[in-house]
Amino acid sequence: MALNTRQARRPPQPGRGMRKSKFQADLAPAEDRMVRGLKQELELNSNTDFLSDALALLHWAVMERRRGNRIFSESGTGERKELVLPRLERVAPELALPHVEIAWSQRELESLAAMISGEPEKPTEALIRAMRS
Repeated sequence: MALNTRQARRPPQPGRGMRKSKFQADLAPAEDRMVRGLKQELELNSNTDFLSDALALLHWAVMERRRGNRIFSESGTGERKELVLPRLERVAPELALPHVEIAWSQRELESLAAMISGEPEKPTEALIRAMRS
């Protein structure tokens, strides 16, 4: 989706010191249908109203992730689904990112070191066939 923003060329209205920005987006047909469907479902009459609401929601999500909070939806039965968007994860503090600690035994570490430093195994015929198909 290509986006283009530019300043409107209208003079500022009395009582308003700032100009409004124009926003244009090149949407794929599926995205365009999605926007139109959401506008209808939410009873929004203009693209400006749609964009304002979408920006408010995205701004809230960014602020929550920046604080280290995770975002969930919860069904009436208590089933929870986490919202994970790679772009949102860019603003999450490192401490909030998933972390796994593995307690390796000395024997496991030695086995891993031998495996890493040794020659790689030749691929099996089954693997070769799977890669080709």
